[in-house]
Amino acid sequence: METIDISGAIGLIAMMLLTLNFLMGMMLSTAYKKSVYWIRLPEQVKKLSINDLHNYTAYIALGLVLVHALLIPLDPLSKFSFTDLLLPLNAPHQPKIVLLGLISFIAFLLVIISTQKKIKKSLGFRAWKNIHLISYCTAILFVVHGILMDPLLKDRPTDWIDAEKLLAEGCAALILMATIIRYRYHLSSKNKLN
Repeated sequence: METIDISGAIGLIAMMLLTLNFLMGMMLSTAYKKSVYWIRLPEQVKKLSINDLHNYTAYIALGLVLVHALLIPLDPLSKFSFTDLLLPLNAPHQPKIVLLGLISFIAFLLVIISTQKKIKKSLGFRAWKNIHLISYCTAILFVVHGILMDPLLKDRPTDWIDAEKLLAEGCAALILMATIIRYRYHLSSKNKLN
């Protein structure tokens, strides 16, 4: 297996983990413990700390994203340098798509940094929440990056029914459905207050 293949596989694992993290974040922003679906779950599942899982998956995904990116310049066939990761518009392959990955990473990093206890406390809830809402844009960017990027770095057009792309499209569908459900929950909560 080539280094670039390993990087791609790690990127896919990171995307799945980030999708799971995104879904848990949405759960945490609702009254999920009052849901009939949650109540019906086995006690062992209900004992799990969704908040801890949400945090752990974020840190693991951050590590995977870093490894994913840092492996690319190690493969001489990629023609990438470490500078291309930071200044992707000069990248040898799909610079705009690489830029989406970089922006997604920076936004994700900002959300994680703002969640650290001292920083979160100094920001206050509203500022922290507004920064955390960046996650919606981050989710879109990392999925689009995963769908459009050629995993072999040969600038081929997207093969929409390739297994890797179908996985990314599945993540996109989950994120979209969850966002719609979360928005409806927000509207219904707002209507109950009025």
